[in-house]
Amino acid sequence: MLEHTDHASNLGSKIRALRSKLGRTLEEIAVASGLSKAFLSQVERGLANPSIMSVKHIAGALGVEVSLLFQTPSEEISIRRREQLEFANFLDSENSFAQLTRLSGRRRLESVLVRLPSGQAPLEIAGFAGQDFLLVIAGGVVLKLGSDAFILGEGDSIHYESPVPHSWVNAGRKDSIVIRVRATREKA
Repeated sequence: MLEHTDHASNLGSKIRALRSKLGRTLEEIAVASGLSKAFLSQVERGLANPSIMSVKHIAGALGVEVSLLFQTPSEEISIRRREQLEFANFLDSENSFAQLTRLSGRRRLESVLVRLPSGQAPLEIAGFAGQDFLLVIAGGVVLKLGSDAFILGEGDSIHYESPVPHSWVNAGRKDSIVIRVRATREKA
C-alpha cells in the first residue's frame, strides 16, 4: 500500500487527469482493471491508497507504464540551459557533441548539438531502426545517405529514415553547427 496521503492524492490526480484526457469513464477503467468503480473513485480523490498491484492494473487499463504515474513534473520535462552544455569528443572524431536530451523511459527522442570543424573526416553513423532530423545552425554540411548526397546550408533541415549507415561532413571553410534529433522505433 502507498503510505503517504500526499502521494496518494497526487497519484489519484494523475490517474483522473489521464483517464479524462483519454475520454474514458470510471466504469470502463474499472472493467479493464478488474477493480471496483467505487475504489477507483476513492483513489482518484486521494481517499484510498492503492497497492502496487492495483496501480499496475490501473496503468494497464489506461495503457501506460506504471512509471508514468509516479513521474514528477521535473522528470516529465527536460530543460538544458546554455551554461549546462558540455561538449565532448568520442569515437576518434574531431567533432564535438553536447547532449540536449536523452532517451529514457517513454522518451523516444534524443537530441544532440554537434560541432563539425572544417576539414575533418566524414562522421560515419551506423544505421538504426528509427529516424533522423538534422538542422544546420551554422556553416554547411554534406549528408551522404546511400548513393545520394544532400548539401545543406545554414537554416536547412532534413528528415530521413535511418536504417542504413550514412555520413556527414562539414562542407565549408568554417566550423558548422548542427542539431541532430534521433527518434527510435517503439519496441513491439
